[in-house]
Amino acid sequence: MADFSVNEMQQMQKELQEKYKGKWEPIGAEIGKNKLLWMIGEIGEVIDIVKKNGGKKASTDERLRKDLIEEMADVLMYYNDVMLCYGITTDELRQAYIDKFERNMTRW
Repeated sequence: MADFSVNEMQQMQKELQEKYKGKWEPIGAEIGKNKLLWMIGEIGEVIDIVKKNGGKKASTDERLRKDLIEEMADVLMYYNDVMLCYGITTDELRQAYIDKFERNMTRW
């Protein structure tokens, strides 16, 4: 099974934005904060599933797991919208992730 890349997700988000042009908020730096707020709302839905059912049940009960994964997908959709709003490329994200990883590896 192939990995699902950020590039693929961003392309899908661009297709959604094009399809719903005029109905959804456009991608842009001024809209980025709204996308962040929507993403936080979706993170809250993920937390609610785990909080109300416990982590073990949320990850093993078929229905709850499906809901958990769907909410995580919503989080990633908004995450990718935020990247698009601020023009953050996957190369920039990759380098920042590597830099942060390396700093964390030498913390303690």
